[in-house]
Amino acid sequence: MMEPAPESGSKRSGAAILSLVGVGVLLIFIVQNTDDVKFSFLFVDFTWPLWLYTIVVAFCGALVWFGVGVMRRHRRRVERRADR
Repeated sequence: MMEPAPESGSKRSGAAILSLVGVGVLLIFIVQNTDDVKFSFLFVDFTWPLWLYTIVVAFCGALVWFGVGVMRRHRRRVERRADR
């Protein structure tokens, strides 16, 4: 007997929905905050638009989140191999 084919694309995971909501909120924040912001770090002073700063910080946060996930998956894979 053949099994029924799974429904494709009809259901989204909770994580995907939350990610889309997060991106939407981020875009709204960027559109509403277009002023320039002055930054001072050690001996460097510079001015950036707040929207650009928000995108850079969000991108860096996403890289850290992705990196932590990769490290966790690698650690779990090593543990599974050790259990064999």
